[in-house]
Amino acid sequence: MHPSFLKSRIFATIALLIMTFSFTLPMVVFHGTLNAVHDNRIEDISPLTAKVWNLYSKGRYISTTTPESAHNDLMEMIETSSELGVASLPIWAVSLEAPNYPKEAFPEGIPVFFHFDGYSGEVHEMNTINHYVGMDPMWVGGHIEREIGIYALLALSLAMIYFIAYNKKIWTYLMFIPVSLPLLFMADYSYWLYWFGHNLHDWGAFKIKPFMPTVFGDGKIAQFTTHSYPTIGFYMLLLIALFSLLAIMARNKANRETAEQQ
Repeated sequence: MHPSFLKSRIFATIALLIMTFSFTLPMVVFHGTLNAVHDNRIEDISPLTAKVWNLYSKGRYISTTTPESAHNDLMEMIETSSELGVASLPIWAVSLEAPNYPKEAFPEGIPVFFHFDGYSGEVHEMNTINHYVGMDPMWVGGHIEREIGIYALLALSLAMIYFIAYNKKIWTYLMFIPVSLPLLFMADYSYWLYWFGHNLHDWGAFKIKPFMPTVFGDGKIAQFTTHSYPTIGFYMLLLIALFSLLAIMARNKANRETAEQQ
């Protein structure tokens, strides 16, 4: 076997493992949990779901309204009706600062975190702020993406497994999908920011003109200062893209040099 074939498989395996443990696994295990909580079907939540959520929540932002006894404990979070986010790694972080949110109470501002399959952070508080300026609640945006995200990642994982196992051009072409994941996320994220900023309603107590919210960096909206930056999940996407690209390059090199030797 050409050494570059082995390299391509190693690179693709690393990309697959990063995607699995960062996104696919926690999304699969946590799938449907928020619906179960909403419908008061707590008995449907498995011990595995609780363990995985508890593991992935370690070191993350915890809402200031969450009792200390419920920190990093899914069932206690549910019991105390605390702000509950999804389990997968957050990809983008946004926070708002305003005079009516003192630093003592919210030292990091009002933070929310965007995931493939939902949100975490001070989601309720952020939706209250959005309502104040006539903006829809966050769950209105990306509804289809959240619904199909888990199935898309499972299909992509299968394609990566086939790339590792078989030397077919179709699987090499499909590897460009994980290469493009950071750009796909940014494009979708930017679109929805534009949509929210240009579809304001009259119910807002504070009237502002349509605007484009800050995608990356610091900005200003009315009396709010905004901060919008990538977080750990986005860096995992970059690693997935990097190793997927290396896998493609190694596979192409192996195919090219093998063909020249024949």
